[in-house]
Amino acid sequence: MTKAEVIQSFDPNGVGLRNGHFIGLPFTEDTAELILLSIPWDVTVSYRAGTSTGPANILQASVQLDLFDPDMEDAWKLGIYFQPPAADIAARNDALRPVAEQYIEFLENGGDPAQSPFFQRVREEINHACAELKERVRGTALQLLQRGKLLGLVGGDHSTPLGFLEALAETHPSFGVLHLDAHMDLREAYEGFRYSHASIFFNALQLESITQLTQVGIRDFCAEELEQAKSQGSRVAVFFDQNLQEHKFLGKTWHEQCLDIIATLPEKVYISFDMDGLDPSLCPHTGTPVPGGLQLGEALYLIKQLALSGRKIIG
Repeated sequence: MTKAEVIQSFDPNGVGLRNGHFIGLPFTEDTAELILLSIPWDVTVSYRAGTSTGPANILQASVQLDLFDPDMEDAWKLGIYFQPPAADIAARNDALRPVAEQYIEFLENGGDPAQSPFFQRVREEINHACAELKERVRGTALQLLQRGKLLGLVGGDHSTPLGFLEALAETHPSFGVLHLDAHMDLREAYEGFRYSHASIFFNALQLESITQLTQVGIRDFCAEELEQAKSQGSRVAVFFDQNLQEHKFLGKTWHEQCLDIIATLPEKVYISFDMDGLDPSLCPHTGTPVPGGLQLGEALYLIKQLALSGRKIIG
């Protein structure tokens, strides 16, 4: 069937179909314009695990969603396809995560990996596995980008998009990142993991194509990360949660603050949205909850204003 025929045959007002597709939509990878990569990986998380099950849970629960959107009434007709989580990635994650937890507990109890050949091997094995995953994501993303698809990525922990960012860097000479998060994620090889979830933007800033990193909602970070941000000059703009809240108390509207945030970003923008950027009352089971944060309406309004600004969202 052609895409037009697929749309014609689908009832957007009907019962959500458990057909293995996102929101029960009828699209395949070929007929969809937007492809969601799902990466079931949380090996390096430093507190609560479980986000590796996110893609499968989202896919399963999505059939309960309705399709009408007041801002874009026929958005579903663009075609959305959610790649099922790869079983081999999930299996490798499940094998490595318990070992990573032992290693992290060893560090938290004051252990030195330099004095432990076993934990040196554990760290090397995990770094190797994370590097392989990064390359796999990069290859998959690059192939789809070359076919003209718009991509999103559903994790998994925050280490998972690095390969996607590398693919975007090969496709776009320059772009910025709008990063919503409680954390700066600017640590270098946190806990000895080169591709730690806490190191995603330290690694991403090694890509010359990323000309701007704008972070919003930040409220839990270390001195090393702050110095890393300062060392980048205007390339990194940080809108700390404390400052955003104080500006509201002084009468500055959220709309005005959104315009300030968007003004730092270039024409092409990748959005990185970590759930813990939100108020943890909205997501109490996120891996590293931090008091404060954005309301969902504030985050969505910021993204809407970004789109209305004429900037191109590339992922």
